[in-house]
Amino acid sequence: MRLSVCLLALGGVALFLLGLQLQLETLCLLSKPLPMIALLLWLRTAPASTYRRWIGSGLLLSLAGDLLLEWPADLFVFGLGAFLLAHLAYLLAYLGACRRPAPVALLLAGLVAGGMFTLLASSGLGELLLPVALYSLAIGCMLWRALARLGMAGSARSSWLAAGGALLFVLSDSLIGLNRFVAPFEGARYAIILSYWLGQWGIAASVLALPPNQPRTADAAALPASPRL
Repeated sequence: MRLSVCLLALGGVALFLLGLQLQLETLCLLSKPLPMIALLLWLRTAPASTYRRWIGSGLLLSLAGDLLLEWPADLFVFGLGAFLLAHLAYLLAYLGACRRPAPVALLLAGLVAGGMFTLLASSGLGELLLPVALYSLAIGCMLWRALARLGMAGSARSSWLAAGGALLFVLSDSLIGLNRFVAPFEGARYAIILSYWLGQWGIAASVLALPPNQPRTADAAALPASPRL
């Protein structure tokens, strides 16, 4: 990551955490988008590809979700919608890179997303039941396709970064749900935002980590793959 972009990201992180500590809502609102803007600038240094385009779309939609959730009004449903679209963009990126069924990955992703939805639904979601159900389905599909890339020949580093980023993104979403609907806990906002930023960094870094000879446009499913996932 270039120094100027790295400084922008770290400066945004520091200012947002300071805003949380001092309860300065305006500082949080102004600084929260900076790390995502830095990731978008970093992403532009990667060669153009379908994978980069979908990951970039997911980052932009996540940036919109950041602002909607941080805005001093109850825009939770709109923020949820923006992040739902971000997950779908990442899903399309991962599908373009690998289309093998990966049943073990499907099982793991289903357990994670299904367990999260079951826990949230048991606490009573009211009118948010259907939106949260759709969101959990999107999360599960995105995580499945991210995990499906593991073991794919020729792009191990990119695959691990994408899978790790997806897991952290899901963790952040789960913490939001737990804190909002189940039981608020101390330090929730710190845990949510740090896991979220690390997850988004991993997803963006998976684009930069693609080797030069890796197919970057439609589908890498023709590459030999490990049957483990």
